[in-house]
Amino acid sequence: MFALLLALAVASPTAPPVDPAEPVIAVDSARRELTITLGGFDLPNMPPMADHASMDHGASHDTPVLRFAWPMEAWMRGFRVEVRARDGTPLPRHIMHHMIMVNFDRRQLLYPAVERLLGIGTETGDVSLPPTIGVPLAAGTRLGLYVAWHNDTGRDLEDVQLRITMQWMPRNQAPRPLDALPLYMDVNLTVGGSNAWDVPPGAAQRSWEFTMPVSGRLLGVGGHLHDHGVKVELADAATGRLITRVRGTRDATGRVTAVERKLFGVSGEGIRLVAGRRYRVTGFYENPTGETLVRGAMAHLVGLFAPDDLARWPVLDLADADTQRDLASLATRGEDDDGHDHGSHQHPQ
Repeated sequence: MFALLLALAVASPTAPPVDPAEPVIAVDSARRELTITLGGFDLPNMPPMADHASMDHGASHDTPVLRFAWPMEAWMRGFRVEVRARDGTPLPRHIMHHMIMVNFDRRQLLYPAVERLLGIGTETGDVSLPPTIGVPLAAGTRLGLYVAWHNDTGRDLEDVQLRITMQWMPRNQAPRPLDALPLYMDVNLTVGGSNAWDVPPGAAQRSWEFTMPVSGRLLGVGGHLHDHGVKVELADAATGRLITRVRGTRDATGRVTAVERKLFGVSGEGIRLVAGRRYRVTGFYENPTGETLVRGAMAHLVGLFAPDDLARWPVLDLADADTQRDLASLATRGEDDDGHDHGSHQHPQ
């Protein structure tokens, strides 16, 4: 999922057992990497998911939001993920259905909700942005992350560790990278509620329109689809002009194995989005099952967006009712498995 689209040495895989509620943060200044180690998780075997909808019906193990502080003034520019046993043996990465990282100190551009700094799903590969682009993070920024596990390996797994390694650049980086932030565009988002929707048999689509609060450049885009998802498109709502799209890669059963991602800002100036102009994001599905897939679909684009003036980014208002609902939903993660906030793959995947 661009997926915007973010200790003094890396923790050893043979380290003592780790409390899942206490992320272990390790900074490697030579490599300019920050590693977050979570574990150990005991994951009972579960039936294979016929489709993503089963994530919404309790066939998963969600963690609470695990909080930590970003330790330095830096730009975040990429990540990679590993799932391992305690002895360091690699485990199938797909048992981590998704991981969402939240920035409690910054608002999303389009929604009165806290920023989803990045999201990683089963279809998300590792990300490394060029050193000319970065997501600014101040020292002490309050971050959190949560994980939805789905162990369908055929056996119980004990003491599983998740390791997220984030690439960063120091604030004295020269030349100075361009500030870019996640831009999350969901076809069915309700802040603090569910963004899943029903897919009837055959072709189906759902759209959402929004007005850009600030002007800037879309530097890259990725997306997220559930099984039988075809594509997600961004268009000018007034003219219908297609701006960009990402397509899903499906296997013979309709399972989405990857979602396309694009970078526009590496060799060019990116795609211009204008404040005050309306845009439309649309998700497309093809359901061959002959039955309605209840809460079987999600569709969103996640862009890496460089605003013309970062100072004009909307300020997080903790008194806002939607923001309070968002924070309340995050506070109850792990208490139920209703899949109410699948989060955002808000980094170009």
